[in-house]
Amino acid sequence: MRKPLNLTEALASFDQIYSPRIVSRVNDYDVRVAHTRGEHIWHVHDDTDEFFLGLDGRFDIALRDADGTERTVTLAPGDVFVVPRGTEHKPSSPGGAILMFEPTGTATTGDRHDGAIPDHVDSTTGRELT
Repeated sequence: MRKPLNLTEALASFDQIYSPRIVSRVNDYDVRVAHTRGEHIWHVHDDTDEFFLGLDGRFDIALRDADGTERTVTLAPGDVFVVPRGTEHKPSSPGGAILMFEPTGTATTGDRHDGAIPDHVDSTTGRELT
């Protein structure tokens, strides 16, 4: 039988940014937590929405519509936002932590992305929490 997992303790167990850890699974979905700081990359998930919950600090998500129009949503702790499938987006943060809910196997850098992946962005489908 599993026991409850404390998200504060889970986040304290690693310090890499944009390198999500899988804290639980629900059906065919991963529940992931990540530290955030700096710029991610513009990317898109063609076939899935992406759910974000702000846990700590501030988390910005720049969104680019099909016509090229950009806007940014800002999450504070407790705020949720869903990036619709097929929407280009670029996360950034002055520092914080988030929880994500997405299908198992979803890459952090999307199905397509702009440019090279910076060293501080872990292109992964989630890492197990150790």
